[in-house]
Amino acid sequence: MLFVLILLIVLLCLYPLLLRGRTDHPGLEALGKWQYAHRGLHGDGIPENSMAAFQAALEAGYGVELDVHLLKDGGLGIMHDWNLERTTGAQGTMEDLTTQELQNYHLGGTQETIPSFQQVLDLFQGKAPLIVELKPTMRNYAQLAQTVCDVLDHYDGPYCLESFDPRCVRWLRKNRPELIRGQLSEDFLRKKNNPLPWILKFILTYFLENFWIRPDFIACEFANRNTWNSRFIRKCWHVQGVTWTLKSQEEYDQAVQEGFIPIFEGFRPVPPEKDANS
Repeated sequence: MLFVLILLIVLLCLYPLLLRGRTDHPGLEALGKWQYAHRGLHGDGIPENSMAAFQAALEAGYGVELDVHLLKDGGLGIMHDWNLERTTGAQGTMEDLTTQELQNYHLGGTQETIPSFQQVLDLFQGKAPLIVELKPTMRNYAQLAQTVCDVLDHYDGPYCLESFDPRCVRWLRKNRPELIRGQLSEDFLRKKNNPLPWILKFILTYFLENFWIRPDFIACEFANRNTWNSRFIRKCWHVQGVTWTLKSQEEYDQAVQEGFIPIFEGFRPVPPEKDANS
């Protein structure tokens, strides 16, 4: 009985250490002064993750969040899903395509085609920050992270990198510690048709891998942003919070008031300082 008690005390003492992140990256404060359009400023005939959506966000004065895949030829393409069907109506996956083939797939029945990562960088040219989500397969996480970093080495502008896959974030910590890195999370325990083991879902939902990856920020879905672990990480370890996807001005105002960097979709948020003058 004494052994069990001692074990519980040790585990309770170690538990907060599992949640620790990194808090001293000098570039994070500047990124926190922006609002980010989720997959670009899309809607009204402008498809998500398209050059038109990114152009619209840039013209409106927003940063953007976007999703990057590693292509068959080693290039990088922009799309949220691994599968092409929802956004293009075609069969296959992003990883089946070459950079040249991206232009053959039209988004949402429009003339917009799947962009390459380089096209987006050429458009922004450092004018607004990018939140770049790494979308690896089960096996290509290291190659994806390496390729994205190699391309960004030639880009002069503010950005950060994030992923749901902690292996990508760990790779960044080990190989490119100078870059701003973040861990994405949602409530994996409630997600159906997810093949991950229960214990891994639990770890990823509550950021228990933080000790391994030491993220500069944690990114939570709005409904799941204030779990005990998320609060502890942000309030006690002072790790920056990011939240997605905000669907109304009310959600935006609440997120900003709580100190989150906001990622929005479906409306154009009015920053608090503008509210006071309206």
